[in-house]
Amino acid sequence: MEDNGAEARYKVEEKSTVEAALFAASEPLTAADIADRTGMDISVIRYALKDLRMEYEMRDSAIIISAIDGNYRMQLRAEYQKYSGVFAAPEFPTGVMRTLSTIAYNQPVLQSQIVKVRGPRGYADIATLVDAGYVHSKPKGQSYELTTTKKFSEDFGIGSTRPEDIKEWILRNSKGVVQRKAPQTEAEIPADSGDSETPSE
Repeated sequence: MEDNGAEARYKVEEKSTVEAALFAASEPLTAADIADRTGMDISVIRYALKDLRMEYEMRDSAIIISAIDGNYRMQLRAEYQKYSGVFAAPEFPTGVMRTLSTIAYNQPVLQSQIVKVRGPRGYADIATLVDAGYVHSKPKGQSYELTTTKKFSEDFGIGSTRPEDIKEWILRNSKGVVQRKAPQTEAEIPADSGDSETPSE
């Protein structure tokens, strides 16, 4: 009986460890990630992840554990994600957020077009956003084509990576005071403007 009790407590501790890892992580984790950082058996971690996902689903709480291509993370259910930005502190200064929202609203958009709208600071803002993994940049003509990334959609709780869905989300959220979400976009950028810089930044 004593051994059975110890075994039961050990399993609960492992499950709690996996739960803590998901809660503390700033990005999605695989079972292998958790195993590397905790030293736990990967098969036990997979079982714990399955058990935790079921448990959170049955709780009918605002939090769920999502699983996309073997990547796990704690996040709000879709119907509660609109509140995340209201309470979360902004990760970037307002100017950077405005540049991000302008890119997201007009994507795919050329860097030269963003700089025309946002001014020279646009170069630094774009570099910050690329480094953060929120914007993807690729050479196009004499400039760079900018688009938002899957990480952007995941972190901001948009639920889609389609440009039209992101644009609709920005319009919807710009009506309220949302701290983490982009505050406002600049005016929509004409599709034929700007292709006059050399991609050397």
